[in-house]
Formats: sequence, C-alpha cells, structure tokens
Amino acid sequence: MLVTDVEDRPAQPNPSGRHAAAEERPPMAWWSVAAIASPAAAVLLYSATRYGYFGDELYFLAAGRRLAFGYADQGPVLPLLARLMDTLAPGSYFAIRLPAVILTVLAIVLCAMLVREFGGGRWAQALAALAYATSPFLLLQGTMLTTNSVDTALWVIITWLVVRWVHTRDDRLLLLAALVTAVDMQVKWLIPFFWLAVAASSLAFGPRELVRRPLLWIGGAIVVVTMVPALVWQANNGWPQLEMGRVIGEQQGVLGGRLLFIPMSISLAGLLGALLLLWGLWALLMWESLRPYRFLGVTLILLYAAFLITGGRIYYTTGMYAVMIAAGAVALVTTAERTAAIGRAALISVTALLGAISTIFVLYAMPWKSPEDIEPPADLGQAAINIGTYGSFGWPELTAAVEQAYRALPPDQQAHTVIITDTYWQSAALDQLGRDELPPIYSPSRGFGYFGTPPDDATTVLYVGEDDEPELATQFERVEPIGEVDTRLGFPGNTQDVTIWKCTGRKQPWSQVWPQWMHL
Repeated sequence: MLVTDVEDRPAQPNPSGRHAAAEERPPMAWWSVAAIASPAAAVLLYSATRYGYFGDELYFLAAGRRLAFGYADQGPVLPLLARLMDTLAPGSYFAIRLPAVILTVLAIVLCAMLVREFGGGRWAQALAALAYATSPFLLLQGTMLTTNSVDTALWVIITWLVVRWVHTRDDRLLLLAALVTAVDMQVKWLIPFFWLAVAASSLAFGPRELVRRPLLWIGGAIVVVTMVPALVWQANNGWPQLEMGRVIGEQQGVLGGRLLFIPMSISLAGLLGALLLLWGLWALLMWESLRPYRFLGVTLILLYAAFLITGGRIYYTTGMYAVMIAAGAVALVTTAERTAAIGRAALISVTALLGAISTIFVLYAMPWKSPEDIEPPADLGQAAINIGTYGSFGWPELTAAVEQAYRALPPDQQAHTVIITDTYWQSAALDQLGRDELPPIYSPSRGFGYFGTPPDDATTVLYVGEDDEPELATQFERVEPIGEVDTRLGFPGNTQDVTIWKCTGRKQPWSQVWPQWMHL
C-alpha cells in the first residue's frame, strides 16, 4: 500500500555537524565501479573513431559556425561544443565525440553513486554500473555527439543531486541541480517535464519540503533568466521548437506509436537494465526503506504518461533510468540476502546470466565491423532503426559528386550559383566537407532553413535531393539532372537515391519562395 506522505524533517545532525543518516551510508566501491566504467570508456573511445560523421554531428558543426542564442530544433550547447572541439582538433571524429564519451562514463559512475545514496553496498553498486554500461542504447549513444547523449547524462546528474538532497537536506544541492537544469535547457526543452513531475509527486508523496526550499526557487529564477535570449529568438522566428514537438509526434509512429511506447522505452535499458528498472520502480513505490524516494518512482510514471500523451520519443525518459536501475540493484541484492539458499542461488544465476548476455549483446552492437562487412539497409525502416550506423556513411561521396557537378558549370555561371539541399544533413555535410570548394549552401530543412535565404542574384541552383523534378519545375523554367549519388552504405534520401539537379530561370524571388519551402 502506498503511503502518501513522507516526514519532511531532515535527519538530526550529530555533534560533528553532519547528518547522522549521511554517516550511515556504505563506502563507495570505487575499484568495482572503475572495473566496469574503465572498459566502457575504452570501448567508447575506440568506437568514436570507427565511422564518419553522423548526420546530426555535421549539423551541429554547421550550426556552430553560425552561433546564435537559439535554433529551430535545439539549444546552443551542442553547436558550441562542436565548434570548440573542431577548433581544437579540426576534422577529428575523436575530438567532437569526446564530450559524449565523458558524460556517458560519468553517468555510469553516478548510477553506482545513486546506489550508495539508497544504502546499497559494493555488490549493488557494481551491479547497477554493469546494468547501465551494458544497455546498448545508454552506452551506444556515447559514441557520437547528439542532443540525447548530453541530455541523458545531465538528467542523471540532476537526479543524483536531488537524491543527495533527500539524504542530506543540503539546499546547495538543489541550487546546483537548477544550474545543471539551466545548461540542459540549452540542449533540449525536456527537463521541465522532469521538474513538473517531481513537484507533483513530492507534494503528493513527500518530501513536501522539496518544493518549498528558497535555493530551489532562486535556481529556478536563474534558469528563467538564462532562457530569455533563446525565448526571444523563438518568438522572433515563430516558435519553431514548439512546432518540432508536433513533427516528432508524427514521426513516433515509425517506432510503434503510442501502443508500444512504454514497452519500447523500457527495452532501451537492455536486458539486465530492464530487470533492474522494473524492480527499482516497484521497490521505490512499495518498500518502506526507500519511502523517502518514493516520489521518484511516481515521477517516472508521470513522465511516461506525459510523453505518451504528447507523442514524445521513446528515449525521452532514459535520463531517469540511472536512478531506477540503482534502486533495482539495491532491491535485488537485498532480496538475495534475505532469500533462502536455493532461491538466492537461482536469483544470482539469473542475474549473472542476464549480465553476461547483456555484455555480449552490447559488445556486438558496438561499431566493430569494417564498412565492407556492413550490409546496406534493405529499406527506410531498417535504416531508421539503425540510423546511428547508416547515418554515418556516404557524406564524402555526396560532397565529391556535388563538387564535380559544380566544377562542370561554365566559370561565368559558377559565380552566380548556390546549392540547395533537400535535407539538413546534406547541407551540413557539404558545409563541413566542401565549403572551401563549393558556393554558398542552403537548405529549407529543419534548423538549416533559418541560417539564411538564397540571394535573388543567384541565377543557377544546384539542387540536391530525390526525384523532385515536378516540384522544381513549378519554381524554375529549366530543370535537368546532372549527377547522381547512390552510395552502398548511407541513409536513403540523403546519400542514397539522390539526384543533383541544375535549375535555372527562377520564377519567383526567394523572399517569397523560401518561407513556403521551409519545413521541420
């Protein structure tokens, strides 16, 4: 039976000035955690150099060369990170992905540290770290710089700070959580869902004191102030990030839609991780020893409901998985210790088997294969499921084909030529790999459409896209194909089944056409 309140009084300090509860925590098993986090870090660092730029990484690099307070589909943190790392080591896959590697390894360690906050010892800490590190999704996202790899880790940091506050009632932790939130708001606009769910669940199940702490509200004010430039940018550009939510909701149908949202979201934790996630959720809701943290279990349920209703993506809740896995590890080890010998042996055996299978599976899923051994995608669905792989190939070939088409133009025509691509990945790839050889590059797709409008004095357009001749014919008097791109490995519509069109005789000025072309 759920208890609907938690004692708000913090543990009484002892003569040394520290909370008695804080001194009762078991020691941190650093060697055990390091034995898991270190191989994970090594695998990630190796994987970071295996394949080419992922499409979103190219977009962050392009956005980083056009720094702004806001973008149509994200905040400025990723473009700033990409620009910084590319400035320090131009063209280095390792450098641009290093922040994601560091944050992912930090999340593994914090998952174990959450176990300690819940009172778990060495075995529970190691088990939680292993479960997080053997989740193909949670680990693999650290192989490339994406908004989710950064956002997930920031959620883990915030949940650890909140859990630590529950244990110590040190309000400075809430201020730190708010400062991390301010950073995360410059990555994605998902973290407000977390805080709204935390506020509702803590008011219902305790500790109610959480939402009354002055430093939390001061931190919230800092978050609002830091968001002002981004909000002004959004308002001046028609709030495209809100429109992105609708677009994402429509795209979610490719991955099962609302019917399979929760099962597929749970599956992202991996085999061992899913077991601990569900066990941890149950323990947080039902165990008296974890009663002070019950609101976190309710928070996850509220987040599932919120993203299910709004059409969010299945990985939007993964920032909560570290705390769930940590609670599950404590629950599993505690249950094993209290179970009879036969039951304990069976539980340990099942856990060990799941751990071994998870380890093998995550190692298999890492990008070990050489490109020659990777099979091309059978269709768009397969490519979408393995987007991290197929979205990292074909960009040099695309750039070479566009450069060849441009060089084939008469010199006097080159001076009045621009390139327009169908997708923002294509424009970002050309901007990164061919900007020294190619004319100005534009795309009406996603955030790239807000980077600028083609000039009206451009008389020739090299359009890179699929079979778009009918649509192009409505805007130009003459449209002819002059090149093709169809790489063995790549993403359909970006580097596969792509045509390069030469378009001349524009019928309307770009100031009228571009707003109609722009799309998210």
